[in-house]
Amino acid sequence: MNHASNRSTTTSQRKNSTMCQHQPPCPSADSADREAAHLVAHHPEQGWSLLCNGVLLFEDTGELLPDGQVVAPHRPLGAEHVTTAA
Repeated sequence: MNHASNRSTTTSQRKNSTMCQHQPPCPSADSADREAAHLVAHHPEQGWSLLCNGVLLFEDTGELLPDGQVVAPHRPLGAEHVTTAA
């Protein structure tokens, strides 16, 4: 009896959640530019948005990646913290 083996193949293409159908594909959840992915759902009243790469983006700039990894908020410094050269 022959059984088909379950083999997965890897490619050099970006790995994206199946939510992303854009061409070219949006940045993957593990890319540095992951926040550039298209919005799938936006709920400002609840403080979060879902990107098509599976990233949950929170209004405080924190993120929850599809693999469960948490990215701490990374807001830029406010104008009161910026120093300029004289």
